[in-house]
Amino acid sequence: MANNFSKITVGGAPRVELHDVLSLTGAEVSINELPAGASVPFVHAHKQNEEIYGILDGEGKAVIDGETVSLAAGDWLRVSPAAKRQFFAAEQSGIKYICIQVKANSLQDYTATDAVIG
Repeated sequence: MANNFSKITVGGAPRVELHDVLSLTGAEVSINELPAGASVPFVHAHKQNEEIYGILDGEGKAVIDGETVSLAAGDWLRVSPAAKRQFFAAEQSGIKYICIQVKANSLQDYTATDAVIG
């Protein structure tokens, strides 16, 4: 019988991409950690994928299309595909965040409308 699920344990790596290890087919999910004072070393945008960032721990900032957005644990941020973005940890604190990447405008059904009961 084929498994209808995948499970892994994420260790202490500074970046883990889950699409390969969980065989994801509709999203890319990564767990990211930047030490105090560090940053993602490049500015980037996407062709078609929006990103949802959830700040799990610490604080920092994102610079999105030249605008600085402060980030702290508990914050959630959606960034459209075309926006140019770069992430930074605060000087005094590292930051740990999850990034969920999905094709923009692809969500058709969700929660109860996508559920099959029984």
